Amino acid sequence: MTEFPKLLMILGAVLFAAGFIMQVIGKLPGDIFVKRGNITFFFPVVTCIVISVILSLLFSIFGRMK
Repeated sequence: MTEFPKLLMILGAVLFAAGFIMQVIGKLPGDIFVKRGNITFFFPVVTCIVISVILSLLFSIFGRMK
């Protein structure tokens, strides 16, 4: 039962870090934002690319550790 609280703390830290990163890089130049009347459309193209590159690098680094 001692592993479960550690897992929850790690999960909470990861979620906090992800939220912080989304606040910092949430609206980069190149993201699509259209507002017409009552309709708002937002698609973070550049943000998705940046997150994809960061995750690819992290998975590559952690994959080599095995």
